[in-house]
Amino acid sequence: MGMIVMFLLLATVAPFLFLITKKTSLAVVQSILLIGMWLYFFQVTIYTNPGAFSITWSMFYLGLIGAHVAWVMFIMATVKASPAYQESLNKEKETLLS
Repeated sequence: MGMIVMFLLLATVAPFLFLITKKTSLAVVQSILLIGMWLYFFQVTIYTNPGAFSITWSMFYLGLIGAHVAWVMFIMATVKASPAYQESLNKEKETLLS
């Protein structure tokens, strides 16, 4: 159960990561999926398991995939913006042009 809460918390941050990477449409979609994720979580913990391929089940797993995409895009943007990466990229360009 703790692992699911951790994934939910990481997915809750995902719309902000999409906004940082300037992908507003993906942030809106992830926010909608996030509502379904939390509804599914409360359904499972309080009531009974909804059926496979139900709306909340689909939103939960699509939200997990969206959160994964958000984190990967954020990490890639952070690495590209780092000065060490830019310096090594410039050195590589210089060696190729020489």
